[in-house]
Amino acid sequence: MSPGDLRGCPGRSRRTTLHPGAWWLWAVSLGTAATRTTNPLLLGLLIAASGYVVATHRSPAPWARSYTAFVKLALAVLLVRVVFAVALGSPIPGTHTLLTLPEIPLPHWAQGIRLGGRVTAEAVVFAAYDGLKLATLLVCVGAANALASPTRLLKSLPGALYETGVAVVVALTFAPHLIADVQRLRAARRLRGRPDRGVRGLLQVGLPVLEGALERSVALAAAMESRGYGRTAEVPARVRRTTAALTLGGLLGVCAGTYGMLTAEGGSYGLPVLLAGVAAALAGLRLGGRRSLRTRYRPDPWGPRAWLVTGSGAAVAALLTLASVRDPQALHPGVVPLVAPALPLWPAAAVLLALLPALVPREHP
Repeated sequence: MSPGDLRGCPGRSRRTTLHPGAWWLWAVSLGTAATRTTNPLLLGLLIAASGYVVATHRSPAPWARSYTAFVKLALAVLLVRVVFAVALGSPIPGTHTLLTLPEIPLPHWAQGIRLGGRVTAEAVVFAAYDGLKLATLLVCVGAANALASPTRLLKSLPGALYETGVAVVVALTFAPHLIADVQRLRAARRLRGRPDRGVRGLLQVGLPVLEGALERSVALAAAMESRGYGRTAEVPARVRRTTAALTLGGLLGVCAGTYGMLTAEGGSYGLPVLLAGVAAALAGLRLGGRRSLRTRYRPDPWGPRAWLVTGSGAAVAALLTLASVRDPQALHPGVVPLVAPALPLWPAAAVLLALLPALVPREHP
């Protein structure tokens, strides 16, 4: 067989797929950028950029349909945050009164909390900014769920994290399968002329959905047992103690280094401690992988496209973090006094870097 013939082989095309970890790193970086600002214009740009990339690269797989559910969850979180600010009050002072609700008196031990009372525009806008930041973070996580295959991501994990990764993958795939079951059963009830809305429809759809989830759980447990899930290799006690010490020490170093970087006093030692902690944790994970009897079949390569996707997200997070230090007022518009948010130019241009993964050719299964 000539080298040209290899281009049409399945194994050859498999090597061109994008590593699923690149999508997660890109989405986590966008979520990190969202935590650095409360400007609704920048947060809207982050949501639009992630949504466009999902629209251009989402596959027809069932787990890729969860993006809509995450968007609805983000809208619900935003609405709940605003409702809580209206009903329970806000510490933000304001002079623009929108309405006055009947206030319920509370006992003395509940001082600082109120039910009802005056609702100001400043408090509502502050709650909307805060809720939109969390909603953007949820949308970014939904983008990662819609773009990265959970099974391929599990295959790429280190051996020491395999069992934890299985639990996370099962948890991540539960919601998409549940949503698909509900849609399928509701469509079947509509074809039969039966109600699929309201309390009655919910009760009649809920029982088959729970039954299907239980059957899927039993089948998953049987498949995992038949494949020897949970078996570990025997390693010397010295290696086990070294692995535990490196992992625990590395995690403590990461926590201490992160705390040092967030405080003004720890600026000199924060980064070295953080890097040392990451190195120790990675060494512990590599030693812990000796207990895993698992092999990888056709592992996903980390190629230039994965670097492009990861680098675009990391650039957005780094530039918005820098902007939050250089110009905090632009990234955190004030509400007292109440002013309209402005769009800072170079942070907005930095957010547009999140669209670079749209230039990556889409994968065709």
